[in-house]
Amino acid sequence: MDAADPSIFERDLGRTPANFRPLTPLDFIARSAAVYPDKTAVVHGAKRYSYRDFHARCRRLASALKARGVGEGSTVAVMAANSPALLEAHFGVPMAGAVLNAINVRLDAKTVAFILDHGEADVLIADTEFAPVAKEALALSSGKPFVVDVDDPLATKGGGPGGERLGAVEYEDFLAGGDPAFDWHLPADEWRAIALNYTSGTTGNPKGVVYHHRGAYLNALGNAMTLGLDRTSVYLWTLPMFHCNGWTYPWAVTAVAGTHVCLRKVDPAPIFKLIKEESVTHMCGAPIVLNLLLHAPDDVKMKFGRTVTVATGGAAPPSAVIAGLEAMGFSIVHLYGLTESFGPSTVCAWHDEWSSLDLKDRAAKNARQGVVYPTLGDLKIADAATGVPVPADGQSLGELMLRGHTIMKGYLKNPAATEAAFRDGWFHTGDLGVMHPDGYVEIKDRSKDVIISGGENISSLEVEEVLYRHPAVMEAAVVARPDDKWGETPCAFVALKPNSNATEADIIAFCRANLARFKVPRTVVFGPLPKTSTGKIQKFVLRDKAKAL
Repeated sequence: MDAADPSIFERDLGRTPANFRPLTPLDFIARSAAVYPDKTAVVHGAKRYSYRDFHARCRRLASALKARGVGEGSTVAVMAANSPALLEAHFGVPMAGAVLNAINVRLDAKTVAFILDHGEADVLIADTEFAPVAKEALALSSGKPFVVDVDDPLATKGGGPGGERLGAVEYEDFLAGGDPAFDWHLPADEWRAIALNYTSGTTGNPKGVVYHHRGAYLNALGNAMTLGLDRTSVYLWTLPMFHCNGWTYPWAVTAVAGTHVCLRKVDPAPIFKLIKEESVTHMCGAPIVLNLLLHAPDDVKMKFGRTVTVATGGAAPPSAVIAGLEAMGFSIVHLYGLTESFGPSTVCAWHDEWSSLDLKDRAAKNARQGVVYPTLGDLKIADAATGVPVPADGQSLGELMLRGHTIMKGYLKNPAATEAAFRDGWFHTGDLGVMHPDGYVEIKDRSKDVIISGGENISSLEVEEVLYRHPAVMEAAVVARPDDKWGETPCAFVALKPNSNATEADIIAFCRANLARFKVPRTVVFGPLPKTSTGKIQKFVLRDKAKAL
């Protein structure tokens, strides 16, 4: 037979509506609402929404958006805390055919304005707690999105009921105008965009990471498999839903008909209270969340009589943190991922025999980023230039590269960055690590100077750009300084201009006026900066100095 002819299994056996359905996480809520209509889907303070209610509210949102002309190609931005409005947007927005852009509420107004313009937001759903920043961002934005205000009674600071409304309609009134039986349709192609997330990466210019329905569906199932989610699971929202779409857990928990427990602010007292009262079984968070729980005042800690699974990413939990949390009833799962990989892309998959090891050895095992996620596809530690895998000896350093089902479509309006990230058929993470003999990956350093503080990426270049604008600063470099609470914080090394004066307080105040608060350096060190013979600042020297401070 001619090699060009299709095999007998390909001839006349094509895709049809009967044997092929686009993958989309929208199917999850429809199924859960049909199978468990009366089961509690969402808890928000005293409010309880069943899966029937949850589904109807998402359909109302989609219908109301459609009535505003939102559809395929539209972007709906949401600036809100972990609340029903943001959770419902993960389904209602794509039900309308649009793309969800969940915005980091910790960003400054200039960055939010850039995101609104770059993503071409048609609608902005804004929590009144964040009205001051949203108002300034809208004033700076060249676009004029339709604004829907969210007055959440559980808002505890800034806005909430009585806070400034920026739009013409409040969220509940907007939903009331929608159809609870809205007939949403599957995406024509599972490759269609479902979400847009911005990451600062290594520059001050945010890059828009575009997710597809297929990846959202698969990563959600990967989460359910990895953390053992099922219909008895109660998930506490300690992870921001705006961060990689909550690592796709809005879709994962819904897929298994679990219960979402919303939490507007990460605070040990309500966390322990909700764990006990709502019988929480699972939660996620950056290492700072683990530290908050471990070092919470004794009067807020509670015994809950069962194991709570906590997934964490970023820096590996220290052995003391692991021991302390285990004694309190928590089981830690170490994940690794990026915005570009829909959140989790590797897991330190546990082996039963590791449980009998002493604490030091168990912590060493758990410090590794682990193996490929069940729904990703493939990974390797390889030479960044040649792509050749390094020896699996736990010593040879290479770049972590990923490829598969749960990698972004690419960077919005940035083909050059997309091409660079996907060169040679792999997504280049920019993270350096080793491959252990047992096939487990361990990250050792970042080739890009990103500081991860409290789970948030901070571009050192962005902070440096602001420092250079200070009238007394001649040279500046920013590196990560280890921090017990935040994991890392920015540490600025500054050389002043001749005959100029500035104090640490002066520099920090200037940064506060020009940066989001979490990006502001906590430490400023004055003096000449170490350089190579060609004049390049030696950041590895500064990192060592920062660690020693």
